[in-house]
Amino acid sequence: MNKEKIMELYARHVSSGKVEMYKKYDIALVPHKRRGVFLYDITGKRYINCHCNGGVFNLGHRNKKIMDAVKKAMQRYDIGNHHLISQPKAMLAQKLAATMPHGLNQVVYGVSGGEAIDTAIKLARAVTGRPNIISAIGGYHGHTGLALATGDEKFKKPFEPLAPGFIQVPFNDVEAMRAAVDEHTAAVILETIPATLGIVVPHKDYFKEVLKICHSHGALLIMDEVQTGFGRTGKLWGFEHFDVVPDIVVLGKGMSGGIYPITATVYKEDYAFFFKENPFIHISTFGGSEIGCFAAMAVLDMCDSTLLNNVNEMTDYFTKKLSMLSSQYPKASFTVRGLGLMMGLAFNDEMTALFMVKLLFDNGVYVVYSGNDPKVIQFLPPLIITKREADLVIAAVQKSVQALSQ
Repeated sequence: MNKEKIMELYARHVSSGKVEMYKKYDIALVPHKRRGVFLYDITGKRYINCHCNGGVFNLGHRNKKIMDAVKKAMQRYDIGNHHLISQPKAMLAQKLAATMPHGLNQVVYGVSGGEAIDTAIKLARAVTGRPNIISAIGGYHGHTGLALATGDEKFKKPFEPLAPGFIQVPFNDVEAMRAAVDEHTAAVILETIPATLGIVVPHKDYFKEVLKICHSHGALLIMDEVQTGFGRTGKLWGFEHFDVVPDIVVLGKGMSGGIYPITATVYKEDYAFFFKENPFIHISTFGGSEIGCFAAMAVLDMCDSTLLNNVNEMTDYFTKKLSMLSSQYPKASFTVRGLGLMMGLAFNDEMTALFMVKLLFDNGVYVVYSGNDPKVIQFLPPLIITKREADLVIAAVQKSVQALSQ
């Protein structure tokens, strides 16, 4: 089936709006072959995936070790039964707990990041007996019910009325948080690095201050590590950079290895009493599929010191090269921000950033802009990227900023 026919069918039965938008800006990509850092359009054109679906493809496309783990698991397992006790779920939970700070050792599985966020919010309300959830303006936690309610108006307005009790404050503003948290607050939920807000890195003590505020009022701190987790920032978990131990951590995207959907809500054993008393009050039919558990265990095995060293080395390399291009082409006027390989290219205005997305696309690099700050291009190359592959990206960026400057 050729590209036009696929797009026609997709428009007819899946999303006509998406097809119209991609056609309008001539950035239609229909993925076909994929391997490692590369993604091929069905026409055969090759792209380096520097968005990675927000970190889903941290370890590249169709990673052999993850695929082998899933193939082996399929010889014995299926999705399992959420009513029953499961060896693969127990094994994965043990591995996750071993990577977390002391006490963060309880795991609830899901299928999507939004579902895992919903679980975290449900748990926070259940153990505190309080209604209010505080999130950041411009942040993003998903499109499911409670997750959607944490977000900005443009995402949730069409679906009102939503669940009450949700409050937003500016990100990286301790005083605004201090003013918002009170005896009605169940939890504060924050992304470690808000991607949709434009890859904003908070000041070093921000999360420690927020945690103090939460605990002084008996509220919990939920860290959304859906995008920052599994090595994206140069440490296994993004919150490790900030010397903070959250009460609940939400994991997703990279946990799947891009092969089998699985997410998790990890919480402190202090709150295990709720699910002990109510073991069937929260269920997910497909959450923690026993096959998916083996994909996630393979991911954790690969998130070792070798991978993290590569992330930090490539962070330095990209930062140096991109900053040089910024100086070399001042008319393009962009700055580099981020933590690890969770990077953003920040331009002066939205139109310039959108042109850059198109130019990079034409030059074989796939990126997207930040939904709540379109001046910033999200730049998230696979964590396994090599210097040789990075040079291909840098060459494409140079060609693009050169054209942009003209």
